[in-house]
Amino acid sequence: MTPLATNLRKRADALKLSNAEVARRAGLTERTYGNYVLGRTEPNLSALLNIAKVLQSSVDELLRPNTEHVASTADRLLAAAALLSADDQAIILVQTEALLSLRRGSGR
Repeated sequence: MTPLATNLRKRADALKLSNAEVARRAGLTERTYGNYVLGRTEPNLSALLNIAKVLQSSVDELLRPNTEHVASTADRLLAAAALLSADDQAIILVQTEALLSLRRGSGR
């Protein structure tokens, strides 16, 4: 089984989502998504991005051979940011810049 197929199963199981539900939310047919989960075919980039969003994961995590590792803080931040809207990203950026400004001012 391919790493992608294995990781699709693991993430859907962790979120308690059926193949049918993941397919529906990602805009795919159940058959098409089922072929990805079985490792028969692989999604194009657009489908992979939609699936990653549904599974609250990054494309990198879905394609990585071993997702059992502990992701670095930077990896986790990037994965989370990829799932946020542009407006939410802008808010978080302002908050981060404010935090950095406070830290610089206090000498930390």
